[in-house]
Amino acid sequence: MNNLIRLVEGQARIVDDDPWQLHDGDDAPSAPLILPLAAWRARQPAAVLEGRAMSADGLLLQVDDEPEALQPLLASLTLIAIDFPSFRDGRGYSQAYLLRTRLGWRGELRAVGDVLRDQLAHMRQCGFDAFAVRADKSLADALKGLDGLSVLYGRSVIEPRPLFRRGRHKEESRS
Repeated sequence: MNNLIRLVEGQARIVDDDPWQLHDGDDAPSAPLILPLAAWRARQPAAVLEGRAMSADGLLLQVDDEPEALQPLLASLTLIAIDFPSFRDGRGYSQAYLLRTRLGWRGELRAVGDVLRDQLAHMRQCGFDAFAVRADKSLADALKGLDGLSVLYGRSVIEPRPLFRRGRHKEESRS
């Protein structure tokens, strides 16, 4: 996949050699595929669907898919990509947050589709750790988007305490 940024130990890195490809209907894939849920299920052997083996494919969660439906499959997945069909569509943020907080997903969570610089800091707060930036946008410019928020007021996947709790905690630890 081109135009990819991945967080490695909390640091954003441009990835030049990512092998994953979004499924485009090609019957002879030359790389690991990221497939929509129905196509992913149809392609998996029983051992993967039963959680006894890892899938060689990644899963594409689309805006109408429910993250909770993935619970029995999570142990078999190494990558979940969440589709952003438009930069104005925020459902992917909620899906990512649910996967990380309620379902405990710890594998790679990748934002794909209409992914732009201004979204990256918020995506990171929701639990994304990889970002496939739209092909017509600069990766160097997009990296700056991950530095977009210096102070977070609310809770997030990477900082579950709201700001007012963090301040009190610091004061208590000093005494």
